[in-house]
Amino acid sequence: MNWGILIPLAPFLMVAAIVIVPAWLRTRERREMQATVRAAIEKGQPLPPELVEALSKDVRPRTVSSAHRDMRIGVILLFVSGGVALTGIALGQINDNAMFGTVSGAAIPGMIGLAFIILSFFNPNKRPPEV
Repeated sequence: MNWGILIPLAPFLMVAAIVIVPAWLRTRERREMQATVRAAIEKGQPLPPELVEALSKDVRPRTVSSAHRDMRIGVILLFVSGGVALTGIALGQINDNAMFGTVSGAAIPGMIGLAFIILSFFNPNKRPPEV
């Protein structure tokens, strides 16, 4: 078997494993919990409140977009972009080609951050999120 093909695929396989394995484990755990609850209901046993709370704790409320949240995300992305650009400038001291590629890559999170900041001014929900 030619193992040389796995070397270029390794980063993609690693990302897939990091995303897919926890999701699969969470789904399996949830399925087993539902089977346990179903068996208890079929036998007529009452469900303890702790079990109902444990089943509903994984349910996340939908995050409501607000101007405050959009502004925070935009500022964070702008600073990430600035950090990547500074890294490119530092690498430019070693190799000019590295600087151009890295600084151009910094434009992507920078533009997304700028879009979030602009959207924060047009968001009808101006209040900061309640904690």
